[in-house]
Amino acid sequence: MSVFTPLERHELEDFLAPYGLGRLRDFQGIAAGSENSNFFVSLEQGEFVLTLIERGPSADLPFFIELLDVLHEAGLPVPYALRTASGEALRSLAEKPALLQPRLAGKHVHEANAHHCQEVGALLAHIHLATRERVLERQSDRGLDWMLAEGPSLALKLPDSQLPLLRAALAEIHLLKPRILALPRANLHADLFRDNVLFDGNHLAGVIDFYNACSGPMLYDLAIALNDWCSHEDGSLDGKRAHALLGAYAALRPFSAAEAELWPAMLRIACVRFWLSRLIAEQSFSGQQVLIHDPGEFQRRLAQRQHVELALPFAF
Repeated sequence: MSVFTPLERHELEDFLAPYGLGRLRDFQGIAAGSENSNFFVSLEQGEFVLTLIERGPSADLPFFIELLDVLHEAGLPVPYALRTASGEALRSLAEKPALLQPRLAGKHVHEANAHHCQEVGALLAHIHLATRERVLERQSDRGLDWMLAEGPSLALKLPDSQLPLLRAALAEIHLLKPRILALPRANLHADLFRDNVLFDGNHLAGVIDFYNACSGPMLYDLAIALNDWCSHEDGSLDGKRAHALLGAYAALRPFSAAEAELWPAMLRIACVRFWLSRLIAEQSFSGQQVLIHDPGEFQRRLAQRQHVELALPFAF
């Protein structure tokens, strides 16, 4: 189970009291997390999710709270931070920064279809449209500079057969970095995988886990989402799902010519980001009771993205 900080019932009850949501009925750890400790919390007045922040500087937490407030006010289904009776959103529990949020309805989709991808494309466009006029600035701790810094040392631990793939990708990132940073910007979810989206039937009911959110090129966020929602097991892209996601997004936010030109490279860069982070997690948590995603999944996807035929819908 991916709960890094276990909790005792009495300390959780003390933490929850200032919210005025009634007695604690039950709580349980959530196994799906890979970076933070999450718990389902059942109180007399409803169902909630408690998150203990295990990674990253606590100075970034006001950014996450403000971003979720902005998206909530825009009518998007996000888990905004609840306040105590005295107005506190960010608190401490077990010596970790802690947030209490509403538990959103719905379930994760494991086998995505074109309709799911259409819903995800529209959701991502709405996130970008809600923030692009007033971007809340936060540099990603898994951005281009991080890839260029971490990639060479991780490459030394790869099998010889995988070295050329990663080295070519890092060279491309170095070459294209100035052009990528000049692309249209907004706030990004930056981790919009299937396990961070909830569907209630065919309706997209919620998007969770904004702890990788940052400011940056909207195209990067789109590439991250599409690589997960529209890939086959061998890493190749499913055209029907990909066109559904891109079409729904473009209907709300048309693409620029610069975005269209950099799209194939951005798909590759999004693969590099998760290949590297999963390699680090594999090395850091090997042998521990922590969910570790397969790094090879993104190695295969990067190999498949060497030749991209999927174009963006008409760009202006």
